[in-house]
Amino acid sequence: MTELFNQEIFKDEHIVVTGGGTGLGRAMAMRFATLGAKVTICGRREEPLLETAKEIKDAGGKAEGISCNIKEFEAVEAMIAEAENRQGDVTKLVNNAAGNFLAPTEQLTPNGFDAIVKTNLYGSFYATQACGRRWIERKYKGAVMSIVTTYAEHGSAFLVPSAVSKAGIVALMKSLAAEWGIYGIRLNAIAPGPFPTEGANSRLMPDERLAEKMYKLIPLQRVGEHSELTDMAVFLLSDLSSYLTGEVIYLDGGASLTSAGQFNLFTELPREKVMQMFESLRPAKKQ
Repeated sequence: MTELFNQEIFKDEHIVVTGGGTGLGRAMAMRFATLGAKVTICGRREEPLLETAKEIKDAGGKAEGISCNIKEFEAVEAMIAEAENRQGDVTKLVNNAAGNFLAPTEQLTPNGFDAIVKTNLYGSFYATQACGRRWIERKYKGAVMSIVTTYAEHGSAFLVPSAVSKAGIVALMKSLAAEWGIYGIRLNAIAPGPFPTEGANSRLMPDERLAEKMYKLIPLQRVGEHSELTDMAVFLLSDLSSYLTGEVIYLDGGASLTSAGQFNLFTELPREKVMQMFESLRPAKKQ
């Protein structure tokens, strides 16, 4: 495939990627590193962070992994401070850390709701505020890119905490694009359609037949490739999009044009069947 970007487009940049040890966060971090960026990845589990950072370093890139509870303000502040201590001033941020699970809303517990909203919305706010405050003090024109979802606008059955929190991130992004534009700080988002990852599939795809039915609703008749998302992320963070702010890019093969919440298909099934499927997705309790 022809390279779209100058190989040094991120030279002298320091990019923080939350949730960067696995899945799409990992793919983005590795892509940024190939284009010259110093990358700091953070997440709850240290092992995948260190593995991803090592892989980047082994390929000649610069990366650090820092474990962080993204739900806690003090932890996020400490993570950004440590990232700068290790690799210099942070210049760009990717809000990617997210939690999600399928559940009938009438059975959601307060703890379950809080866990998703705090991970997705609070974590994105804490990281964005920490970076934005530093950029304003330094008179630096930073950039933030957040991963949201198509159902942040349309809503989706059985994913209320995720939909609510991702809609909040969209509102946060648009509000700060207006408020911080005077400082030259840009904020945009990507709303991905299906981009299969091991983690997402284990949490959200209980039935292969339903997954196939879901994918057939996509006008382009396929799921996304990780490279397609990572290249869009590069574009939004780079100076190639210097006049773009406050926008959500729907990267979903047209899926949002033909269906609202992609998990609404589950409403066609008996509730008992839905409960059995969701229960099969829950991780086994540790003994």
